[in-house]
Amino acid sequence: MTNTHSFDKALRLEAAGADRPDTWLGHSSPDYWNMVGPFGGTTAATALRAILLHPALLGEPVALTVNYAAAMAEGPFSVTAKPVRTNRSTQHWTVELSQDGDAAGAVMTATAVTAVRRETWSLNDTPMPAVTLADATGRLRFATSAWTNRYDMRPVRGVIPRVWDGSGVDSLTQLWVRDDPPRPLDFPALAAMSDVFYPRVWLRRATRVPAGTVSITTYFHADGRQLAECGDGFLLGQAKAQAFRNGFFDQTAQLWSEAGVLLATSTQVVYYKE
Repeated sequence: MTNTHSFDKALRLEAAGADRPDTWLGHSSPDYWNMVGPFGGTTAATALRAILLHPALLGEPVALTVNYAAAMAEGPFSVTAKPVRTNRSTQHWTVELSQDGDAAGAVMTATAVTAVRRETWSLNDTPMPAVTLADATGRLRFATSAWTNRYDMRPVRGVIPRVWDGSGVDSLTQLWVRDDPPRPLDFPALAAMSDVFYPRVWLRRATRVPAGTVSITTYFHADGRQLAECGDGFLLGQAKAQAFRNGFFDQTAQLWSEAGVLLATSTQVVYYKE
């Protein structure tokens, strides 16, 4: 077990028992800790992991929506994934993550769709930006967030402001990213990487204010074979906001393989505080 990747350790789940067939038990990971709780990407990946472990699973992930009801505390948790409807080629899921110490209820809820993919006409209608790894600046790190040490992130544009002086001009970030140490890409890792971008309000305003994701939806455009073709290479990520208003802003993001295949897109809404 000493060679187990830190990401897989963070997502390790054990069956709760025969009397709770849809439930798994896990523990928060200090390796992926953020400022007030676990990195939201690993929480989303945990929801997806529970689905992928379920013996009734049909197909592969198509969509995952995660709602962060509260910050997860350090310690054990339980996650329940239930298939609420199974059709001929699609399956619909609900997921809930809770902790015994939180009397208020779930700290995360999610819904997901999995499906059996069939060969059809296909097209990348959003091309990858014309950038290369050589265009990237130095590696991005946040001293206050342990999880950033688990990703090799190399910005091309839209790096985190060096001076918080209110001089921001746009909210677009482009960066290369992969697990550190490198790890073969799979669906949970792709779900987590959809959330690696720092808050758009920091870039747009060049002002650091408290912010946290409320809800994120990730759409998976690739199948397992295409993810396997990525190996442990870099992905190009791009993120941009569309509106900031009354304490909330959105973020749209795309992730491409080094070969230019659009693997996933995501949309999230984020709370920010003045």
